[in-house]
Amino acid sequence: MAEHGAHFTAASVADDQPSIFEVVAQDSLMTAVRPALQHVVKVLAESNPTHYGFLWRWFDEIFTLLDLLLQQHYLSRTSASFSENFYGLKRIVMGDTHKSQRLASAGLPKQQLWKSIMFLVLLPYLKVKLEKLVSSLREEDEYSIHPPSSRWKRFYRAFLAAYPFVNMAWEGWFLVQQLRYILGKAQHHSPLLRLAGVQLGRLTVQDIQALEHKPAKASMMQQPARSVSEKINSALKKAVGGVALSLSTGLSVGVFFLQFLDWWYSSENQETIKSLTALPTPPPPVHLDYNSDSPLLPKMKTVCPLCRKTRVNDTVLATSGYVFCYRCVFHYVRSHQACPITGYPTEVQHLIKLYSP
Repeated sequence: MAEHGAHFTAASVADDQPSIFEVVAQDSLMTAVRPALQHVVKVLAESNPTHYGFLWRWFDEIFTLLDLLLQQHYLSRTSASFSENFYGLKRIVMGDTHKSQRLASAGLPKQQLWKSIMFLVLLPYLKVKLEKLVSSLREEDEYSIHPPSSRWKRFYRAFLAAYPFVNMAWEGWFLVQQLRYILGKAQHHSPLLRLAGVQLGRLTVQDIQALEHKPAKASMMQQPARSVSEKINSALKKAVGGVALSLSTGLSVGVFFLQFLDWWYSSENQETIKSLTALPTPPPPVHLDYNSDSPLLPKMKTVCPLCRKTRVNDTVLATSGYVFCYRCVFHYVRSHQACPITGYPTEVQHLIKLYSP
């Protein structure tokens, strides 16, 4: 009988551990949300650069701030990130003797909460910034006519050469951990969970009931504030909670739509490509507002609009058609990600070198 009972206990513990398909699906959920939102912001910036251009320039910072509020709300209320809670998972503190009694509605302890936020929000932000830096350095190395100075040249080239191997080692670390998780040799599918001191488990019936009854219980136990400071703190908590709740609800409703957008615009559909290339070339800007802050076009066609000197290494922007000095337009586009004349969103790869016959 004892062996029979031990068998059922081990089976229940194993049933609480999510499968590799669940953990990979929740990982890919937030990975798919970012490019979909980025595409929406890019469309808005291209349609109206004046009003929505800042969203494109500061997209990484705005997305990180919203992600921080979202993840902090879910980790403190459901003991899980947004994507983990979406798939019915929770984070369990490693080494907690009362983990079987701790409900998901209690939230994570502060130490594990801030570690989880760091690995969920801050680390992806730094990784995106590093990838953009490497991409810009490679483009500068490939397209720049003037190579970097000799003092930085060795470090510059060594960094570009070492980054692919470092990135491969990083991705291989995650792959090996997932293989060990599939084979039952590890309790974590990601090494970041082990560093955060947590592991994933499924929500129990008690967790679901506690999460459903928590808002009603909090409203019943709420007492009126006695002082002005308590009223202000209560109002701020309500405002932050309302923003986080509305943000999480809206994101929950639109998450599948965002995943569909990401699939639609990343798929290599030949018919879509043909239909886009068959569109007529858009006309150039009819007028330029000479009262605005944009640089004025020089009267002589051989003068660069940025430096006001005779152009050197003529380079045209594919997004607008205007011609500049290579050095001038390269530094401007890399800093502002926009055309100096029209304000259209522009990247370094849109620079085209012109050659005289």
